[in-house]
Parts: sequence; C-alpha cells; structure tokens
Amino acid sequence: MAVLAMAALTSCGSGSEQAADGTVTLSFMTGSDQSTVDTTKALANAFMQANPKIKIEIETQPGGSEGDNIVKTRLSTGEMTDVFWYNSGSLLQALNPAQTLVDLTGDPVLANVQPDYLPVVTQGGHAYGVPASAASGGGILYNRKVYEKLGLQVPKTWAEFMANNDKIQAAGITPVISTFKDSWTSQLFVLGDFYNVQASMPSFAPDYTAGKAKFATTPAALASFQHLTDVHAKGYQNKGFGSATLDQGLKLLADGKGAHYPMLTAILPPVLKTSPQAATDVGFFGIPGTDAAKNGATVWEPPALYIPKTTKKLEAAKKFLAFVASPAGADAVTQAVQPTGPYRVKGAKLPDNAIQAAKDVQAYIDKGATSTALEFVSPIKGPSLEQITVAVGSGLTAPAEGAAQYDKDVEKQAKQLGLQGW
Repeated sequence: MAVLAMAALTSCGSGSEQAADGTVTLSFMTGSDQSTVDTTKALANAFMQANPKIKIEIETQPGGSEGDNIVKTRLSTGEMTDVFWYNSGSLLQALNPAQTLVDLTGDPVLANVQPDYLPVVTQGGHAYGVPASAASGGGILYNRKVYEKLGLQVPKTWAEFMANNDKIQAAGITPVISTFKDSWTSQLFVLGDFYNVQASMPSFAPDYTAGKAKFATTPAALASFQHLTDVHAKGYQNKGFGSATLDQGLKLLADGKGAHYPMLTAILPPVLKTSPQAATDVGFFGIPGTDAAKNGATVWEPPALYIPKTTKKLEAAKKFLAFVASPAGADAVTQAVQPTGPYRVKGAKLPDNAIQAAKDVQAYIDKGATSTALEFVSPIKGPSLEQITVAVGSGLTAPAEGAAQYDKDVEKQAKQLGLQGW
C-alpha cells in the first residue's frame, strides 16, 4: 500500500493523459474501513477489465478528522489524486468545490445518476460527484425471528413500538440494545428521527441552518431526545449497556438475544461473515413517530467520487466516474459487498439475494416515505451530540436539558462556519 501511495503521489501532480505505451494511470484515494476498501477494489478491477488501457492505483486514508484533514490539505496544495472518495451532503462545502473540484453539471458522467441524489453532491447549483456505493437506512434494526415468535407487527407509531417492547421484555429478551462504549452509536434515536421532524415541520432544515429552529423548542425534534429517556426509564436496555460495544450489540441482535438496535443498515455487511443468519433474520424499520399514516424512514445517502481540478487525466477520470455511476459499476460492487440499501443509479437494482434490511429500506423509498438525514441538508452537526445522547440515554440528563445542550453545541459550530443568523 505504501508503494501504491508513492505511485499515486507521483502521478497525481504530473504527467500527461497517456504514457508512451498508450496507457493512462489514474491515482485513486479512498477510505480505510474494510467495506470501503472492498468497494473501491471491486470498482477499480471491473473498470480496468473493461478498459485495459487505463490503470488505477489505490491509496487509502485514515478515517475521521485525520482523513478529512488529509483531503483538505491535498486539495489546497494541488497534490490530490486524480479521483478521490469523500462525503456527500453538507460536508462537501468544506472542500470549497467551486475552486477545487471539476464541475460535472450537464456532463454525460451524470447521465445515470438518480435525480434524487444530485442535491447531496451539489453546491451553488453545480454538481461535482457520483454515488460511490449504496444508500443506507437509519432507524431500527430488528430481529424478525423474535417478532415472528412473539406474533409482533412492525410498529408505525412510537406507542406501538413501546407496546412491542413490553411484550419482548416479558418474554425475557432485551427489547432495545444500547452500546454506549462506542458512543457514536447512541445518536441514532436522534439522527434517525429526522424523517418525523421533517414530516411535522418541513422547513426545519433551512430554519435550523439559519438559527431560527432549535431542537429544544421544536416538539418533533425534542421528541427524539425523549425517545432515549423513554427506553431507559422502562429498563428496556441490555445489561452493561454503558460498556457494550457495537460488535457486541450486533451479536445480541443476530442471535435473537436482543430485539431492536437503533442503528444504520450500513454496518451490517461485516456481521454476515460471523453471523450469516443476519442476512434474513435482521430487518429494518424507520423510527416510529406519532402518526401511522405518515410513517417513514430516514436515509443516509452514499458518499461520492470526485475529480480535483488539478488532475491531468481528466478524460480517463471522467470515464471511470461514468462507470461507477452505471448498472455495471453497481453490479461490480454487489459482487464484493452486500448493498445495505438501494443504489442511486438508474437501472441498478438490488439483487434477489439482497439482505432483508436493504429490501426494507428499498420499500420505504418505493412508496416515497423517506427523507435524507439532516447532515445531508444542513452543514451543522454539533461535535458533542454523541456525549449528550449517551447521558440522556443513561438517565443522567433530562431530554429537554440534552436538547438545549445540543442547541448550544450547534451554535458554536454555526459561528465557526460563519453562517448567517447566528
């Protein structure tokens, strides 16, 4: 990998479109988590097989803020690879795309990208990327065998969800899995509830971004913090939830020792290697709201591939992105990584043997009952949310207090971003 990284650094800032032998070498920087690496390799190998004159050399970057800083530094110094993997949604604006990225607006590269996806790779009316993988759902993963055994139906309201939890608890099964050792996992009751917030207040995202709407003073948004308290107050969580990890939570769910896990469908593929039954036994539903007629789910859009303006291999880079955003590209990914939701590419379909959770997400999309997660439509996501939700979900902080704390956390970030209205 170090050799590939050196080769990528050498090729990204110099050279012409073709080498003497007629070949073109593209450098490609991607994430380091296993699912991303597997997806990247699958796309690169399938593309090179179809285009033998174009070679792709891959380098990986760390996750989190370290990787984020590497992307920004490489772009600002003109040393970015010919193609790179990065977030879609509001985080894109931090890259200053008008100055750093190739504008793909109206380009044939985007011909197969679903129109619903384009807003999350668009800034200032210009589109810059293509979907790199499948979408995922954020809500409740549940054990379908437990539901079948106890004769339960997927809940469409919060009251129905809590009633199911009562029956599950009476059967000696953990109703709601919490894994607060990995503190980021505590956020899903809040983040996954955005569909209900938007259904109640369609203007919440722009008003929130402008400093006009707050979690503590918007009933539907405050309800998401209340959900954490409701579950804890009833004793529905697993023993030792404060020290439990994501991997432990997934095993509890797959083994049927826990019935519900507020989580993203995106985390399921690695679980299938040790718990293959999860492919069919684990389903997904959106966090229930107050109105069964408006039941839906929150969707996390896939990350994207972008081309920096510094590339000298533009034609080849565009050809690669067009392949990624095609049914053939989606098929290549499916062969390597189980999709956790629908692809955002025209003509790309979930395979017949797709995991049940992905099929469940697709069903919400098919009936038009989804919203994109707040972080894709607003640049504001306070960094302390996971610590706040751990405290609320552990009974240490009241929901109204937690929501108010998050509003203060958000205010700090909004001012750092220089947003108007703050």
